[in-house]
Amino acid sequence: MNYEDVLYRVEDGIAVITLNRPDRLNAWRAEMDRDVRAAMKAASSDEAVRVIVLTGAGRGFCAGADMNNLQSLAGSGSDGAARPRPTVPEPFDASASEDFKRQYSWFPSVPRPIIAAINGPCAGLGLIMSLYADMRFASDKAVFTTAFARRGLIAEHGVSWLLPRLVGMAHACDLLYSARTVRAPEALAMGLVSRVIPEDQFMTEVMAYARMLATEASPRSMREMKREMWHAQFQTLAQAIDEANGDMAGSFASADFKEGVAHFVEKRKPQFTGR
Repeated sequence: MNYEDVLYRVEDGIAVITLNRPDRLNAWRAEMDRDVRAAMKAASSDEAVRVIVLTGAGRGFCAGADMNNLQSLAGSGSDGAARPRPTVPEPFDASASEDFKRQYSWFPSVPRPIIAAINGPCAGLGLIMSLYADMRFASDKAVFTTAFARRGLIAEHGVSWLLPRLVGMAHACDLLYSARTVRAPEALAMGLVSRVIPEDQFMTEVMAYARMLATEASPRSMREMKREMWHAQFQTLAQAIDEANGDMAGSFASADFKEGVAHFVEKRKPQFTGR
């Protein structure tokens, strides 16, 4: 497929999706939304792909919604009810939980681990997209802001659910109410990201970690664990235990379980198939 707003490549079992509007700090628009979905579909249907890395071209990750679109909305009148609601695309996975069928909440239904490699400024909608990823690694030059309160907006697209789960209620209120800029070390301290990497080593280290997952971990295990962990956010402990117990028989019968035992006993590198 020819992409307009992203670059897509696969290497060593890793699909790298790069937001590619560097002159606009990779500001999000409809074409980018379409291309990211298409690239995630391509990665999900490619058995050679075991991990997805989402990053930005140039000096930024994503500056949020394209300001041209926001200006258009601001100039369309004060009656928000009179504006047409955005068209919600078809669900990424029609069989997924309803929670993962909204316009921006579909990352959890992608059957591969997603690492957001935040190489620079990450704001507004760009921050929300990173929060739906499974992990966030940041360059030491990255900066973060929710932005919404300084645009007269609200806690959009589920960020009111995501942020408190990641950083706690007080930090979430701080980040949303103030929309202040947070640098990478503070983002790490509050749990907004899980790793901060020096800028000159950033993509090398991100790719090394992704390569480790792609070569040493069972694709089947990662796929099932991702589903279990996202589902568990809506479950009681008893329900999470019951779901895991129900999944156990399938794991014992899988080819990856047999390979997991064999490579350990034989003291060799694993050759997982994802089956």
